[in-house]
Amino acid sequence: MNGPLAGLRVVEFSGIGPGPLAGQLLADLGADVVTIDRASCPAPDRSDVNRRNKRSVALDLRRPEGVEAALRLINHADVLIEGFRPGVMERLGLGPEDCRVRHPRLVYGRMTGWGQTGPLAQTAGHDLNYLALTGALGAIGPAEGPPLPPLNLVADFGGGAMFLVFGVLAALFERSRSGLGQVIDAAMVDGVPAMMGLLYGLLARGQWFERRGSNLLDGGAPFYACYATFDGRHMALGAIEPPFFADFLLRAGLPAEWSAAQADPARWPALREAIAEAFARHTQAHWCRVFDGSDACVAPVLAFSEAAAHAHLAARHTLSQEDGVWQAAPAPRFDRTPARRPRPPGALGADTKAVLAEAGATSADLQRWRHAGALT
Repeated sequence: MNGPLAGLRVVEFSGIGPGPLAGQLLADLGADVVTIDRASCPAPDRSDVNRRNKRSVALDLRRPEGVEAALRLINHADVLIEGFRPGVMERLGLGPEDCRVRHPRLVYGRMTGWGQTGPLAQTAGHDLNYLALTGALGAIGPAEGPPLPPLNLVADFGGGAMFLVFGVLAALFERSRSGLGQVIDAAMVDGVPAMMGLLYGLLARGQWFERRGSNLLDGGAPFYACYATFDGRHMALGAIEPPFFADFLLRAGLPAEWSAAQADPARWPALREAIAEAFARHTQAHWCRVFDGSDACVAPVLAFSEAAAHAHLAARHTLSQEDGVWQAAPAPRFDRTPARRPRPPGALGADTKAVLAEAGATSADLQRWRHAGALT
């Protein structure tokens, strides 16, 4: 019950956003993830889900003894994850070459928004900036008005954390044949375009227009959009395929003749109005009963606080409360090596002594590092 990555040792340098999520995903599936926290950092909040299933070592990396202790941990690891600006790890004496000379099998994962190279590599940014530069943000939102930030799910976590994890696992597979580690340059401005192949294909075929709200998947199509219900809630309609759309029309009480309008953008405004009027006649609960179990591709738009109680998510135990905090179950799922139940985050530096000892540090080492102020 420890997950398919049991036995994998990961050192993660604490940060925010995609790096910690990548470490959490690896830890969820059984990897032993040790977070190197700055000794001067405030105590972490136990509601920080990205720290679950991890152990914490608190070091002062401004001191050579702290760097020495970090290298001891790295030498004992399979994977390193860091999310600093390019050059920070090198200045600390913990860059790829510093580690490679001691540990040539190390997989060194670097997570940034702009990447390790390029004119913007040294500049600050956030999910919204990286998403803007790729063209993806310009396609999200209503036709009238500015683009809408899609939370930080697309660049930070989709183009960032997921591609970092993908790169780590690919490098580990390659290492099983070559015996050597390598450096992974995971950049959000690379990951987001890598997810846009379908849209690039539609653009090439003249089937996607760069005006927001005028395409199949951006809310422009009336059969792929959200609609208000009588009680001010919303329903999400995604009936792209004609048979599914026909099922929707039947259950919504709309004339079957509207099927012909699905492939005619000139009729989309009238079709949208008809669908909106239909949804507005009844409550969200009514429409949930109407479309329950159907292939009409209709779902209620739920709040975070409602999702766990939905019958499907409840049946799969997708969400649960751990230590009073709602969070997702480890994903994906495995039949032979299922992941363990998540452990809540521990205190900063709670595992310093035990983890360093596992990495070969002696009592004398620990005493010397502590005397130098490198450990807490």
